Amino acid sequence: MTARAAVWDGERFLLREFAHPELGAGEVLVRVRMATICGSDLHTLRGDRPTPLPAVLGHEAVGEVVAAGPAARTRSGASVEPGMRLTWTIGTACGSCARCRRGLPQKCTEQHKYGHAACTDAWALNGGFADHCHLLAGTGLVEVPPDVPDAVITPANCATATVVGAVHRADPDPAGVVVVQGCGMLGLTAVAYLRHLGVRSIVACDPDAGRRDAAGAFGAAEVTGPDGAAAAVRRLSGGEGAVAVLELSGSNAAIRSSWELLAIGGHLALVGSVSPADPVGLSAESVVRRLLTVSGSHNYGADDLVSAVDFLARGARHADFAALVPRSFPLGEVDAAVAFAERARVPRVALVP
Repeated sequence: MTARAAVWDGERFLLREFAHPELGAGEVLVRVRMATICGSDLHTLRGDRPTPLPAVLGHEAVGEVVAAGPAARTRSGASVEPGMRLTWTIGTACGSCARCRRGLPQKCTEQHKYGHAACTDAWALNGGFADHCHLLAGTGLVEVPPDVPDAVITPANCATATVVGAVHRADPDPAGVVVVQGCGMLGLTAVAYLRHLGVRSIVACDPDAGRRDAAGAFGAAEVTGPDGAAAAVRRLSGGEGAVAVLELSGSNAAIRSSWELLAIGGHLALVGSVSPADPVGLSAESVVRRLLTVSGSHNYGADDLVSAVDFLARGARHADFAALVPRSFPLGEVDAAVAFAERARVPRVALVP
């Protein structure tokens, strides 16, 4: 049997066929039901992000199990069976290297990353822009509840799980004010997830009025442009400041403004800065005297994906999240899908094999 994939050669997509792989222990072959085009995919296509070539892009995906090798199990311990609907971690983790032992499986020294690896004879179907994906041993597999639509769950293994991991690291007091900088896919997800955790005083900040309106619909207590963030935080906190700021835009200006928004003991979670940029200066004295914490969050652990799926299943309004993926294209129209994603500036565009 064969599978079809859209292979990026650095200049164009080529639709190619590959034989189904022979599965080893812990490996799974899924039929891709939907994949979404993430911002990092667009960065790769623009040449802003280096990726081994040729490549099958796409790491946000949901699939249905076609076949499973021996000992393939989900994170809950269930045996993987044909017909099961799965999402999976963005990369593998060996579980035994120094980074995995330190609780950093997303930085495993032996990691294989979906949508960001070379398409080779040994591992060809390694991205979501295909009708099948070959999941390796060491991938965190999470079963998707039947009532969660594909459009809701597909971004879970990038956008949603990344937000969950960042929020868990920041661990904000639900009684305090939390600022969300940037109201794209990550920011809107962050607003909804914070509400799910019981945070009510959420200030969502974005220069774009449409994104601010969306943040309000997702549960932000106040929405504002960059110039109004400080006043909103003072008003909601009684002048104390924010217990946490989630910086999801990657804007150096937003990062600099975040320092002044924090309360004593506040936490700045940097998430959006995934592309090279000029250094951002900070006052070490301010960090020391104000007892501030700064953390970087890149990707997530498998348990974060479990929490993300649980949130989307039980704590998210499915219609709101499905609306973040307003348009789908067949796999054979990948060029049109990418062009639409670049032009329309919607949170996500889907490919449906």
